[in-house]
Amino acid sequence: MKSKLLVAAMCAAMSFAATAAFAQAAGDGDGVDRPNAYPFAAKKGVDSNAINTPPAGAVNKGKFSDKTWKYGPAADIPATATRMWNPAMIKIKSGGQLFSATVNGNATPEQYCTAATQTYNDFIWVEMQHSPGTWHDVANMWSAAHNPNAATQPGSCYNTVHAVPGVRIAVENEMDEQHATDMGALVLVVPTVRTLAEAQGAANWAFFPPLGHRSAGSNAAGGYWNAKSNGAYRQTINDNLILILMIETLDGLQNADKIAKVKGVTALFAASSDLGNFSGFRQGDPDYERAINIVHDATLKAKIGLCGPSSWSDRPDFNCFQGGPPGTGRGAGGRGRGGRGRGDAAAAAPAPAR
Repeated sequence: MKSKLLVAAMCAAMSFAATAAFAQAAGDGDGVDRPNAYPFAAKKGVDSNAINTPPAGAVNKGKFSDKTWKYGPAADIPATATRMWNPAMIKIKSGGQLFSATVNGNATPEQYCTAATQTYNDFIWVEMQHSPGTWHDVANMWSAAHNPNAATQPGSCYNTVHAVPGVRIAVENEMDEQHATDMGALVLVVPTVRTLAEAQGAANWAFFPPLGHRSAGSNAAGGYWNAKSNGAYRQTINDNLILILMIETLDGLQNADKIAKVKGVTALFAASSDLGNFSGFRQGDPDYERAINIVHDATLKAKIGLCGPSSWSDRPDFNCFQGGPPGTGRGAGGRGRGGRGRGDAAAAAPAPAR
């Protein structure tokens, strides 16, 4: 089953890669070749002085500057598009609570599907910070659950999947965030965010321009989500990607107010285990609770979500959780591997592959 899904995923990736390569070759990114149709092109062998002088009719006047550039209409949302289509984003925006199941990055597609088809899980937290898993493993899992082209393959849970795909990467960086988003992540969790610069970097690599700096390349995400967005994945994903930044360290607490206000951040996660690790206090101690309250207060000021372990689902203002709802036995405070209420452990429901 896994080999068949892998073949399907590879075929889909090759198709998208070919499409993207053609788009790059065409020059304007729409995949349509227009030979001899470049009225504003520089003349052969002639310096056009484009750095100082724009072509006639250009929106951006005067000397070129990346600081003052006015973004064009190429990514405007079409009237026919479905602007908000990520059910997890819709739920948290409407005041609901989000719950998840944590699956290690080296889990099998079957294990992923077991968690993703449970109706009490809003998203799957694929653990890539504390896991030996690879992006190849994640591709296999997500193809089994979210790839419409693999829906008829043995072992696919496409027709019964409920939770959307999410992942915790190891650190804010372009490569891992690009891998996650290109492969279809709708929830992106970034750990140990300490500074405003790191928070802004996380947002930059998560979102397409003009909000961020995400590159447009070959990816499976458009194939997974174009139907839900009515063919407008590129134009609408910035509104649908849930970005969660984890506050786990003392310097993260110091900068929590600034981190929370970065444009595009959906929620902060008060990391119950590592805030204890870095502060030297345990849950229930006044100093520990002060740390949690600092994260809480930052989210209130910024008017964004507040995340934690599912054992905190009854704490005031918390609305997204690592772990399933109370009573499911799948919470980070339940029987999951490494859980016991820590909230930032690689708890597993179902158990990860070894």
